[in-house]
Amino acid sequence: MPEYEVKRKGSQVTIKPARDVVASSVPDLRQKIKELVDDGVKAVKIDLSRASMVDSMGIGLFIAAYNTLQKVGGTLEIVKVSPDILSLFRTMRIDQHFSVSGT
Repeated sequence: MPEYEVKRKGSQVTIKPARDVVASSVPDLRQKIKELVDDGVKAVKIDLSRASMVDSMGIGLFIAAYNTLQKVGGTLEIVKVSPDILSLFRTMRIDQHFSVSGT
């Protein structure tokens, strides 16, 4: 059973992980994002309202998703990010590549 919810509206999709975005959850999310992009999705919004942690694998997932979407003229947006994760993204300057917004 996937550990995320997916809501699709045309070429836009919102993915809401059920827990932290860490090494154990990344393979399923990566596969789902690939399937969605292959199916014509151009805008991916990832809702991190239920995540309190993102590890290096999670960061790698977001960067890979951004790169994949950019190749097809799409966009990535990370929303409802906790203050700690937002601080991490800002420190790493990830927020300069795609939209990141807090809770």
